[in-house]
Order: sequence, then structure tokens, then C-alpha cells
Amino acid sequence: MTALPGETPGTVGTDTPQGAEPPAATDAEGPAHAEAPDTEESGGSEESEDAREPGEPAADGSEVDTPGADAPTGDAPDGTEAGKASAGDASAGAEGDAAAAAVLSEAQAELAAQRELRERIAKRKAEKDGPVAAGTKLSGTAADLLAAVRAVESGEKAGTEFFDSPAAAPAPRRPAPAPAGQPQRPVPATAAPADLAASPEAMDAVRAVLTEGGAPEALAHPATGTLGEQAAELLRADPWQLLAVPGVRPEQADGFARALLGAACGPDDGRRTSALVGWLLERAALQGHTALDAEAVRAALAERSVSDPEEAVRNAVEEGVVLVFQEGADPTELDASDEDQESEDTGETAEAPEPVQVLLGLDRYALAEESLADGLARLMNACEKGADWAEAAAAAPSPSAAELIRTAAAAGLVAHSGGEAARAEPAALIAAARGLGLRALGATHSEDGRRRLADAAGAPDAAVTLAGLLSGTEGPGRDGDGALALDLLVVLDAPQLDVEGAAVLVEALADGARLVLSGDPGVLGSAGAGRVFADVLAARACPQVVSRTPDPGPIGELVSGIGIGELLQVEAPGKEVVIVPVRDAGEAVHRTVQLVADSVPRAFSIPATDTQVITVGHGGAAGTRVLNEALKQRLNPGPGRFGGFDPGDRVIHVPAPGRAVPGVVRSADAEGLHLECAGVAVVVPQERVESAVRHGWALSAHQAAGMRWPAAVVVLPGDAAAGLSRPWVYTAFGRGELHLSVVHGVDQALPHAVGQVPAQERTTRLRPLLEALPTPDAAS
Repeated sequence: MTALPGETPGTVGTDTPQGAEPPAATDAEGPAHAEAPDTEESGGSEESEDAREPGEPAADGSEVDTPGADAPTGDAPDGTEAGKASAGDASAGAEGDAAAAAVLSEAQAELAAQRELRERIAKRKAEKDGPVAAGTKLSGTAADLLAAVRAVESGEKAGTEFFDSPAAAPAPRRPAPAPAGQPQRPVPATAAPADLAASPEAMDAVRAVLTEGGAPEALAHPATGTLGEQAAELLRADPWQLLAVPGVRPEQADGFARALLGAACGPDDGRRTSALVGWLLERAALQGHTALDAEAVRAALAERSVSDPEEAVRNAVEEGVVLVFQEGADPTELDASDEDQESEDTGETAEAPEPVQVLLGLDRYALAEESLADGLARLMNACEKGADWAEAAAAAPSPSAAELIRTAAAAGLVAHSGGEAARAEPAALIAAARGLGLRALGATHSEDGRRRLADAAGAPDAAVTLAGLLSGTEGPGRDGDGALALDLLVVLDAPQLDVEGAAVLVEALADGARLVLSGDPGVLGSAGAGRVFADVLAARACPQVVSRTPDPGPIGELVSGIGIGELLQVEAPGKEVVIVPVRDAGEAVHRTVQLVADSVPRAFSIPATDTQVITVGHGGAAGTRVLNEALKQRLNPGPGRFGGFDPGDRVIHVPAPGRAVPGVVRSADAEGLHLECAGVAVVVPQERVESAVRHGWALSAHQAAGMRWPAAVVVLPGDAAAGLSRPWVYTAFGRGELHLSVVHGVDQALPHAVGQVPAQERTTRLRPLLEALPTPDAAS
């Protein structure tokens, strides 16, 4: 790797660590006096001090672009005086019990805990299996419904007597897609849902409660958006409901509660502990987890001055805040633990059962994972397995493409993995299926990916964006039963699928349709919760095709080495890969602007508009904010008269959380900010500009995932070392098609990250759900 002509190292300097966590706001002096939550991220952010860009996964306590870190156990203990006092009292009161508990062995303690869990499970099963109560506690509509059900069951009355009109016929099962060539039935356009704003009275009531509790009035709008019209009543009855508002910290909610309730609240208040459990799981979801180990949640609660975390979790479950799941051995098998203990006493050897992992999860992600697992099983078992695509496979452009075509012919669900060059294989599959008369389509997460797939497939209408497909603005639309009118759908960049989006997509596919998930397992995961592609691969519930097509050129060789944990020294005779060493963040910014504006256009004839800067995070001395400001001053200077933007500015538009759409500012008027995104005119209303539009000369790797540019400049200042990982480097270095410049100031942190820092694990339930499904034709 070589340096461009004229690029020389700068002077020595030090950077402020970007990954350092800012001090948490204390509430010892009273209510929540901290600032209102940062509103930069569309759809809500995590905390006020973590000012993340729209579409950027959360990383608690830092601007670093690493969403996979475990949230609960990393929390700092409650730093307030009240919290310390509570913790001290709890520890002092526990000293007398500690001596007695010390005599118990770890095995005995574990056995006691399992016995208690078994008793609770048995009690719940008995309650479910037992007779329904007489209903004397019911009144009103509930009592009438119970009486009606009993009347029908006893034969006293017919079910039709309780309807004002005859019951509608049951909906038929969703049929398989119609054969190719059959005219599609038109689908009527549906009106977009109205944007329901809170009434002025509700807003005034919330402001009054917030002011009384010492919280900023700026929280009124997000509070009513989260809690609804009754937000004022909910907050007055349960001040810790404020934790449901994006950006609010527990310390702030505690101060708000003390101001409203006074001495009536404490660290073990059930309302507080339930809200904390929900907050921990919501924050974990922002970092990719769909569930958390119960022990991790209890540990995090203990750090928040909860004296009895076990009781707090139990209360949250009973209140319906979270759901409980057990992974591993069947709960009924716990009964064998006592017998195993007796066998040991008699000298007989017996295998101890594997411990049962108890997970806690929010119902929205639990339902999404279960729906997704059922939907994938439906696709695997409902398609025609005997399709003859041998002739199409024989005409495939590569052996890997032929293998993918043959596999898709015999399976309803296929997982395909490979690098950038391997995208030609799903394109060949789409072309082959369309040649057979099937309704085949490819879906990508970005407009850039859609364009590249359409070019590879040789048909402009062969590719759509995933958002456009699901919304009905792109693709064939839906049939009369509401299913997508497709026989084969190939989803590229599958690692970016979150569990909720994947569940919606699979539900939209008809019985008999085929689904191919294609992607590079080495890139960064989805912005939302879940790891759908990784779980499908790990569960081995469907046939898998691994591409044997390598990425070409020096950039492909470099990225392929990173994927296996090696940072190779590649030969780049055409300066396809260039390293620009820097000593501090100031020099990193200077060199980046020089590369984009001068060096790359002069050496490679690539204009600045086709060069993308990628850095680790949004904050810091060389984050996206600083770099965007410097690049704007050089490439498109202006006063920013349209809310900080000028015509010609490169921007990122975030129409929904997790989606980043590149665009260019064209103009602005009373209607809003006018953008051009991939040739499509987009108008962003004035009230949405601040939260949904950012300058786009510099992006994070998460925002850049799924897109490529002729040239990429990856900026690694000294304060970025803590945010580096193998998936991050792999993703960032692979964004350049023809040229890659690395502004390198992290010294040995780069090879260390590539070799020693793999992807952060995400806790999900999809893999065991898939493994438990009856799929006799699954791959071995």
C-alpha cells in the first residue's frame, strides 16, 4: 500500500478519547434538571447525552458506532446520594444474613433456586389447567361475554343470537401464487394514516405535570407521543412512566418522581423497578438484543439501588412489562435434579441436567421472532420441491450461480452468503427464474443496491428497495389476498434485516413462494433489534449456498483478509489502496478534506461527489459532525439559510429509524426542504428537517452499509480506537469500488481490532425457535 503524492505525516498530538462516557446527570439536589433528550435521531434516541445521528444504532455512553455492546451489565451504579444511601442501608442490613448464607455451597444454592423456579412453574401450569372461576369478580361487558359463552357451550342459545347481522364467512387460507402470466388483480390504493397530534389540552396538562416535577417542558411533545392523550394522568400516577420517553435517564426519572411523590417513593417502589426493567430491555433492543438474560437484568437493577432484584423482576413479569422465556432443558426436566442428588448420595453416577437459561423480553420482539420462525417454516414446507430448473442452472454464468439456482428450485427458503462479487449470483437466479416465466424480484435496502442489482440482472424492473416493496410504491403490488404477487423473492444485504422488518416481509409472502436471503456475514448487523440472517445460518434450518466467487482487485483482497481476521499488506500498483498516516484529529480532518477535494480527483479522476467519507462515530474531534462541517466549507460553502443547509449540500435523509437515504438539497420554501434522492424529489416538512436530515459528506459505517461509491475515504483518528471491530473495518473498507484511502491514526489498534475484536454477540431467540421447528427437509 502506498501514499498519494504530496501526502506526509503531520505533527504529534493527542486526542480526547471518543469512547469515554460522559458523567451521568445526578439527581441528588432534586428533580430532573438535565437537558431535554436529544432530538437528532428520527424515531427517538436513547439518551440525552448520546447525541446520535438519525439511523444510527445506539451505543450507550459514547458516539462510537458499535451497537452490539451489552447494555445492562455495563451501566454505572447510581451515583446519586439517595441511591448510595439506599445501597448502604441494604448492605448493612444484609451483613447478619451473610454469615448464615456462607455455609451454603454454590451447588446447594443453585439447587434451591431451581426448586423455587420449579414450584413457580408448577403453580402457573396448575392455574392454567384448572377450571375457570365462576366469574363472580367480573362485571359489565366482561360478565355479559362470559354468560354468552356459557349459554352457547351448554346449547341453551345459538351463537347467531348474539350478532346483529349474520357472521361473515371465514377468511380462506392464503393460496399459492397464481401461475406466471395470469393477469394481476388491481389493488386499491390505501390512504396514508393520519398523523394524530395530541390535543392542546393534553399538551397543556403534560406541561403542567412536567413543570411540577421539575422536568423540562420540552419533554411534553415526546411524552404525549409516547404515552398518548392520557400522558398527564399516567405521569401523575406513575412518574417513572417518564422513562418510556426516548432520551430520559433513570436518574432524571427518579428526580421527577421525588418531586411529585415526595417521601412516598423509594428505590424499591414497584412502579420504579418495573419501569427500570422495561427501560433496560428497550435500551438493549437499541443495541440489537431481542431478549436479555434474567441474571444480567438483576445485576443491572442491583446497580440501580434495587435491594431485591429478584422480586423486582417477578413484579415486572406479573405486571406484564416483560415476558419470561426459558432456553435449554425443558422446565419439567428440573424435577430430575432432586433424583440426581439422591443418586449421588447412594453412590450412583447420574448426569446433572444442563442449567436452564431464563431470558426476559419485550412482547413486540417476542411476537416478531415467533411470527418470523413460523413464517419461515411455512415457506420451507409449502413450496413445490420438484421444480426442474436444470436447464437454467446449466446456463448460469458461474458454478456458484448454478448451485444457487439448483438449490432454490428444490427449497422454499435458501440462505446465500458471499462478498460483493457474489451479488452476481442472486442476480443470475432472478434472471433465470424470470426466464422460466416466474414472478421473480430482488429487494435491497438502498437505492444504490437496487441500481446495482438491476444492472447485474439485466432488467430495470428486476430490483426494488425493500421499503418500496412493502409499502406498495415499488414492485408488483399485492394480490387479492394481500400477499405479494411473487413466486421468488431474493433479499440482498440480508444482515441488515431486523426481526420486526423480517417478520412483516415473510408474512407478506404467499404459500408456495420462495425466499432467498443473500448477504455477507462479515458486515455490520442491522440497526434494529435481532440478527435474522446470522440466526438462520446458525440454525441450519434451510439449505445454504456459500459463494466461491472472490472479490477482485487489491480492495477485494484486503477486505477478504479482514473477514478472516487478517490485515494483509496488499499490492496496489494502481494506488487502489492508499494509507495516509496522521498524528492527531486535526490533521485527520485536514488530510480528509485534501483527499476528497484534491488528491483523489487529481489521481483517479473521481469527482468529490463520488467520494464518500466514513468515520467511526458522530462526535469527537474527527467525527461526522466535524468532518461534514469542514467538507461543506470546502466543497459547498454557504450561510446555511435553509435550517443549516444550502442548495447543493450532500445530505442523508432518514424517513424512518434505521434507514439512511443519500440525497442533495435542491431548494426550500414554506412547504419544507426539497431534496433529490436517487433521482426522486423528496420534500421534508420544516418540522422534520432537524430530526430527519443531516449533512452527508461523512457517514458512519452503519449508515454506509449496503451502499458503495467509486471512492471511499475511511477516517481513523486516535480517539476512534475504542470503536473499532472486525465487522466495522470490514464494512467500512468495502465501501469503495475503485479506490480506498485510509486516514490512519490509530497505530496498532487497527490490526488488533481486525484480529481480536469480533462482532458483539446479540441475545436473540430466533435460532432456538428455528431449531425447534419440524422441518424434515432442512439441510443437515
